[in-house]
Amino acid sequence: MLSQLKSCGLLGVNGVIITVEIDISRGLPTYSLVGLPDIGIKESKDRVFSAIKNNGYKYPMERITINLAPADLKKEGPAFDLAIALGILNASEQLNWDHPEDYLIIGELSLSGEIRSVNGVLPMVLAAKEAGIKHILVPFDNRYEAAVVQDVDVIPLKDFNEATAFLKNELIIEPFKVDLRSILTLEKSSHAIDFSDIRGQDLAKRALEIAAAGSHNVLMSGPPGSGKTMLAKGFSSILPDLTIDEALEITKIHSISGLLKNNAIMNQRPFRSPHHTISKTSLVGGGRIPKPGEVSLAHLGVLFLDELPEFQKSALEVLRQPMEDQEVTISRVNASLTFPASFTLITSMNPCPCGYLTDPVHECLCTPQQIKNYQGKISGPLMDRLDIFIEIPSISYDELQIKPKGESSQTIKKRVDAARERQNKRYQDLDIFYNAQLTPKLLEIFCQLGAAEKNLMEKVYTKMKLSARGYHRILKLARTIADLDDADTISVTHLSEAIQYRGMTKQF
Repeated sequence: MLSQLKSCGLLGVNGVIITVEIDISRGLPTYSLVGLPDIGIKESKDRVFSAIKNNGYKYPMERITINLAPADLKKEGPAFDLAIALGILNASEQLNWDHPEDYLIIGELSLSGEIRSVNGVLPMVLAAKEAGIKHILVPFDNRYEAAVVQDVDVIPLKDFNEATAFLKNELIIEPFKVDLRSILTLEKSSHAIDFSDIRGQDLAKRALEIAAAGSHNVLMSGPPGSGKTMLAKGFSSILPDLTIDEALEITKIHSISGLLKNNAIMNQRPFRSPHHTISKTSLVGGGRIPKPGEVSLAHLGVLFLDELPEFQKSALEVLRQPMEDQEVTISRVNASLTFPASFTLITSMNPCPCGYLTDPVHECLCTPQQIKNYQGKISGPLMDRLDIFIEIPSISYDELQIKPKGESSQTIKKRVDAARERQNKRYQDLDIFYNAQLTPKLLEIFCQLGAAEKNLMEKVYTKMKLSARGYHRILKLARTIADLDDADTISVTHLSEAIQYRGMTKQF
């Protein structure tokens, strides 16, 4: 007898509906699985056999053929276990239920029949909704993640017997529901440092406020212990809150990567801080079956690269394309996948190998050639893609002990939120959300300069030997400063502040 059920696989960050076709016919007992399955799916044979046998059902000792359609799409992972097991029972007439095509079945089976959680449930349920499938059977531990999708019935299951009892109408399981807004307002596990805890560094805090308001990339340079890492971690505390659509987009990426905490929706912007030994594949994504890298895991959040010159140069160079396009395309023989990568890049570095080139207290022991080689590890094209360059001086004892605390992150965040709101209104009819996304064509519309401003930029362009990209980035930065100032037009004051953040490039 033939049985057809619906399950789901993954293609990039999207779910793909997979039809699980199972045919049981007379012949020698064999188990044939086709449809480009990976090793994890092929091993489902033993998990399915034990789960069926250990839950009181008869495993058919006949010829079993299983096809995962479409057959030309590579499938991976254990998410098909439950669908295969239920399909075998259905094909062997041990289990019958009305309209099996109306169900999407997801779950890994243990040998005892326990249904274990799987990665990528959210994009799978979204794919089911788009396909018109209303009933979703998911592992109990994935219930919160699945239930954030509205207008579908999410049925959480703990074990194989519970699944069969539900399908035979012997057990009633109410669809699991969640309130998206309540999840987003849950207490957030914060790794951020409040800006009021950082003494001094007022200029750096101002620069980071501008970066947060317009999603601009930042490089901080200063001696060891000056507070670069604390400032980077504090940056997360002044970013705008997530919207529901942003939370779902981030959750999809973390779901397929198996990084969801407590199997719930992401309710805060990601902060990714990879070690400098990271490979370029781990940074931008890849692998035999491409997976998201750090740039995608930092989507709509922060990618912090501490000690920037210590990273492999090949790894840093692959950042250039996602910084411009805000996405990463990875091509393989079987498919070409695109992962989103709209992140704010925050980087830090010492000015020289010993770290004390700009420190007034400590003497620098590096030779000019060592300093040149050290700073030369960061290429000009990569530096040109950064918007803000800040020198972080060391803190004196008096500043550390006497200086009163500065503004709190919450106070700064209110100004950032107001600036972002101005940008949202300005770009509401366009496919952009903040100033860093402005294209050259849009710059002509939204960053028009008066006579005095044009005269200033002409002088600066020649004196600083700017590239066209550097010129455009100054305009974007000035537009953000004007938004923080609640100004409709860019003035000389706004341009002057934006220009000073490019001054450090002359060192490289």
